[in-house]
Amino acid sequence: MFSLSELAPMNHHQSRSKLLKPWWEVFMDYLVVLMLMTSVLACTEQLSRDRVVCIPLDTLVTANTSGNVGLTPSSKPPTQVPHNISPEFHSTARGRRTHLVYQQYVYISQVCYHEALPLCSRFFPYMALLQSLVLVASGSFWLHFPHTSARIEHFLAILAKCCESPWTSQALSHAAQQENIQGKEVVVEGRRPTQPLLPSSSSSPLGTRTRHSSTDSGTDSPLLKRSDSASTAAPPSPCPSRLSCNSSMSSLSSVQFPSSKPSLMVDSPRQVISLDKSDGEQARALFERVRKFRSHCECSDVIYKVYSAQTIFKLLMVTLIVSYTIPLLSSFTFTHTCHPEQQALVGYTTFECIHVLSSLMHKLLVAYLTLLGLYGLLNFYTLGWILHSSLRQYSFHLLKELCSLGDVPDLRNDLAFLLHMLDQYDPLLAQRLSVFLSPVSESRLLEENLERHWGEEKLRAVTSVDAEGCSRLQLVALPRLPPALFTLSQLQVLKLELITDARFTAQVSNMTSLRELHLYHCTAAVDPSALATFQERLEILHLTFTQASEIPTWILSLRGLHELHLSGRLSSDGGVGRSWALGSLRQLRHLRVLVIRGMLQRIPGELSEVAGSLVRLEIYNEGTRLLVLTGLKRMVDLTELLLQDCQLERLPSALLALTNLRTLDLQHNNLRTLEELLSLAHLRRLSCLRLAFNRVLVLPASVGVLRGLELLDLSNNQLQSLPPSLFTLRHLRRLLLAGNLLEELSADVKSLQLLTELDLSGNRLERLPSSLFSSCLELRILNVAHNSLSLLPRGIAALSQLCRLDLRSNSLEELPAELGCCSGLHGGGLLVEDWLFLSLPPHVRDFLSQSCPPSGAYAEGHSRPESDSFPYFSPTQWSFSSALESQI
Repeated sequence: MFSLSELAPMNHHQSRSKLLKPWWEVFMDYLVVLMLMTSVLACTEQLSRDRVVCIPLDTLVTANTSGNVGLTPSSKPPTQVPHNISPEFHSTARGRRTHLVYQQYVYISQVCYHEALPLCSRFFPYMALLQSLVLVASGSFWLHFPHTSARIEHFLAILAKCCESPWTSQALSHAAQQENIQGKEVVVEGRRPTQPLLPSSSSSPLGTRTRHSSTDSGTDSPLLKRSDSASTAAPPSPCPSRLSCNSSMSSLSSVQFPSSKPSLMVDSPRQVISLDKSDGEQARALFERVRKFRSHCECSDVIYKVYSAQTIFKLLMVTLIVSYTIPLLSSFTFTHTCHPEQQALVGYTTFECIHVLSSLMHKLLVAYLTLLGLYGLLNFYTLGWILHSSLRQYSFHLLKELCSLGDVPDLRNDLAFLLHMLDQYDPLLAQRLSVFLSPVSESRLLEENLERHWGEEKLRAVTSVDAEGCSRLQLVALPRLPPALFTLSQLQVLKLELITDARFTAQVSNMTSLRELHLYHCTAAVDPSALATFQERLEILHLTFTQASEIPTWILSLRGLHELHLSGRLSSDGGVGRSWALGSLRQLRHLRVLVIRGMLQRIPGELSEVAGSLVRLEIYNEGTRLLVLTGLKRMVDLTELLLQDCQLERLPSALLALTNLRTLDLQHNNLRTLEELLSLAHLRRLSCLRLAFNRVLVLPASVGVLRGLELLDLSNNQLQSLPPSLFTLRHLRRLLLAGNLLEELSADVKSLQLLTELDLSGNRLERLPSSLFSSCLELRILNVAHNSLSLLPRGIAALSQLCRLDLRSNSLEELPAELGCCSGLHGGGLLVEDWLFLSLPPHVRDFLSQSCPPSGAYAEGHSRPESDSFPYFSPTQWSFSSALESQI
């Protein structure tokens, strides 16, 4: 047995499927039901009363000589009774002279039923019942075929959601409002009676559409009905059966008769349904669901083919049934002559039989054929509709004429066919589905959601202030920019990441403090009015992209731009692709900094257009070899050059032309030799040289020609010794030699009297020269961690400026008590192992462990300078034990 809960979904599915059945399908369903009832009635009569009654036509009986009755039937039975037969003869013939008993009559009737009765009289009810069942199955085959039923179920579910969504009513009301406003503007401005706003109701498509569906859309449809309990338990949502349908009908009427009855929504354009958070999210999900379903259905036309094949099959079935049934009408006769070959048993050769149900069967067959003929005509009509109409194309042309939803795209294949079928039931249902096909409708929904969830208060709440005091706002994975963003007049840095449809309008002029913009995989569009604001105010722009074609062209007109950061895959030829036209950089007259993170093979020659203003160029090449560097020769005003991950093996010769260069950064390359350092002698302004993370084996003596160097970074190379000429660089302040193979440090280091930072960590040093502590009195940072030092030389107390000393991972057995004289080390400036720290006298340990007073002689800005190899911790955050645990 089936429970009611199990049968309810089946009934619900049948009721929803009615939306896709046009009037001829419904009429054919009723005809099939009538044919089925006719066949069932015939079968019932056949099983209960079907029989034949037979009587003999022979009248002569011959007795046997032995006393038994002899039966000698005549060779030819008379066809009629002679007129001279007396009444006594008739009474004797009708009675006992036949010598047949009741059982013999029953026997003869059964024999004659199978021999004399035609097959159509015996099997017509069963054939009719079987044919009716086949027609019933074929009539709804397209709704239950595996390849079509899933799409139909999905379509009906989406249609139900579209009709029940509050956004449907709001969108249709807004469309009707816009159309009414436009219509009034046309009437007021034009005032041309010969060209009315819309045709009359008798000839306009709107009038035809309204007469086609006189009732409200979906009011009589089970798809759009809601239970009374649901309506009383929750507040009434704008279901199409009430709000959306009424709004759409009122909007249609207002559009049709703008002068007689104006719409009330014109005066109050925002009197629409406001969606809450859940309704807005459901509407967004429904837009995505409709988009995916459209892409799935438009790839094939299996529903159209199955429906066409079903119609042709039904038509062939009707033709076959009629072809062999109509000739059988003459076989339904009342009387039949039977010649059973049972003369030895009954003594008669011919019997006259009558069929009791012949007349009824004849009438039922005529009724059945009449219904079948109507069924066939409807199939002819269906086939003509299929062949005559373009069912694999569907256009909302009438909807575009009626309301402002003119951007609804045309549909194809299965989705178009389903909408054609839906139009036959109620055209307004397709209008409700069109709301979720319209990009304008989706844009309006996104705008309302953004206005609701990303108001001015929330944007101010997520705005932060960085260390430099700049207000920053970062927006990630939004569909578009919230309108409240343009009200943040104090915002200075804006970061946009993964925003699909970012557009800057004229309201960006309200952001008076905006100076820096980050676009991370965000192809932003800028209106002409907003572009003028960007040209005047924007100074720093960061672009992260996948392909060069994603770079917007409007950045080429930012004449006030100072810094441009490009990060993404550039073209293989070293430029940024023809689609971007980098040669137009000549308009960026104030560009000072250009940072490119890509895979260049050459320095773009187009950069010469801005060579006069460019002072810093940074290229992070992500491991791609930079082959051509001739473009650097034109950048004579360049002061900072960074070429990292470019797979350089030698110092580029193009550096000779950069006479104003002050900083050269060639880290993370494959430099093996530095013989070309001699050619850098004429770079007299060069003060910073970074060659870390290369493969340099020997530092040549020509390094001494770089007299103006203040910072030399040779960390993470393969140096085993240092040339004496290195210590002739008297202006050197920072010397970074970490991660090499140095075994000793020359005593000539005493010549570097201006040295403030020395990093020797990660080498093989066993001792330090005492001259380092006696001569380099400006030393503030000393890092000798991860070496083989066994002791510290005396005289470290002379380093009064020392504020950071790293002695970890060495072979020290004790620490000199003179460390207590280095006042800059207290508060966490000394990094050693815990057990080694305990070797100091207690008063020295207490001194080095205590915090530095905020108003002491060594303030943060003076006693704690930043270093590349030594992290800084404020005294309030530092403790000696935590430093050891974190192994800074």
